[in-house]
Amino acid sequence: MQGQAQQQAYDRGITIFSPDGRLYQVEYAREAVKRGTASIGIRTSDGVVLAVDKRIPSPLLEDSSVEKIHKADDHVGIASAGHVADARQLIDFARRQAQVNQLRYGEPIGVEGLTKSVTDHIQQYTQVGGARPFGVALIVGGIEDGQPRLFETDPSGTPYEWKALAVGADRGELQTFLEDGYDPEADLDGGVSLALDALASVNEGSLLPNEVGLATVDVETESFEMFEQDRIATYLEEADLLDEGEEPDDEE
Repeated sequence: MQGQAQQQAYDRGITIFSPDGRLYQVEYAREAVKRGTASIGIRTSDGVVLAVDKRIPSPLLEDSSVEKIHKADDHVGIASAGHVADARQLIDFARRQAQVNQLRYGEPIGVEGLTKSVTDHIQQYTQVGGARPFGVALIVGGIEDGQPRLFETDPSGTPYEWKALAVGADRGELQTFLEDGYDPEADLDGGVSLALDALASVNEGSLLPNEVGLATVDVETESFEMFEQDRIATYLEEADLLDEGEEPDDEE
């Protein structure tokens, strides 16, 4: 009983380490990320692919209101998993940092520099009383000096650079799928195919276009592009991943 009371004391204080060196609230924030639907980032020779599972919980919900991929700057996109409201706050912060850099130095912000600015901001919320950590993980992908870069932000405020990664629900399964299928020489279309195959592998082998988000950042144009549903449907059909069982029946 005494041990449980002691743990609760460390639970309530975000700024207090437990005797074994843990910050419980940060660990709980990581659990919140796992409850979010999956997001995937893949670095290819031609750019970066961002793909997200944005399952629609009700047919009454507008598809466009479920946002998991965002444009941070012309050359940077961000995908999220976890608390959507927390993600919006961090993405707004990233956009401000990108604009400040452009105004101050007259050049686009580096992907690594932007990620580290965001993670520095996240880290502050792990050591300030009266606040909680951000319950979200971000995938930051973009072009820097003509090269694709892909980073992850963790609720602890730690940045990681990846060739391909998944965050959110089913991370373990998705990460294994990406490790098996990743090809560093693949082009953007190959990256899109791998991302969709990975999402389908944890969704009974098929996907609906309105429940998938796709975006790329191309090396040649250094520009972020969000895919429309029609284009996503084409990719799914070509890969034989289109879920046709959910199509509406025209007959009364």
